[in-house]
Amino acid sequence: MSRTSNRADGDIVRDFLSVADLLEEPQLAQLYAYLTREGEATVQDVIDDLELAQGTAYSYVNRLVDAGVVGVTHDEQPRRYAAREIDLTVTAAAGDREYTITPALIHAVGRRETNADIDTYIDRHGVAGLTTALTYAVARERGEVTHRLMAEDLDISPLAAEMILQALRPVVHEHYETGADVSHDTQEGVNE
Repeated sequence: MSRTSNRADGDIVRDFLSVADLLEEPQLAQLYAYLTREGEATVQDVIDDLELAQGTAYSYVNRLVDAGVVGVTHDEQPRRYAAREIDLTVTAAAGDREYTITPALIHAVGRRETNADIDTYIDRHGVAGLTTALTYAVARERGEVTHRLMAEDLDISPLAAEMILQALRPVVHEHYETGADVSHDTQEGVNE
């Protein structure tokens, strides 16, 4: 991937490849999610908060800057960095499905390193499957679906659906307004 192309023209291929890097490397996704959450941070903040070695932190931040998904917000020392908004829609080869890559999805992928349920789900269903699960997780938190409905729709076990919905819950609450007045337990009891 070229690290020198100009973003001024909105190079879509470069944007896609940059996002693909985030989706393939959970550590980069975790750093991007951190910067999205914090608004902006220094490399020292990254070292302290994510418990990364100094060389690793600098390397990751520089890779994200080179990829164009993180920018320098304050050029004086210490430099401050912020995540750039990502909202990229990809159409499947058959043209029958579209997947939108957002900071919430990147955050979910970043949790793969620390959440075995997300890791297992990605191994079994890929990032596209995680994208679909995230959509269901948002709907669940809004009281619109249950884990049983998700399981039926996606042809997975109700236990697998419940596990991924629970694993994605913190991501949903951080990135989406759910507005649900009903807890899961109450809602699921109503819909069963």
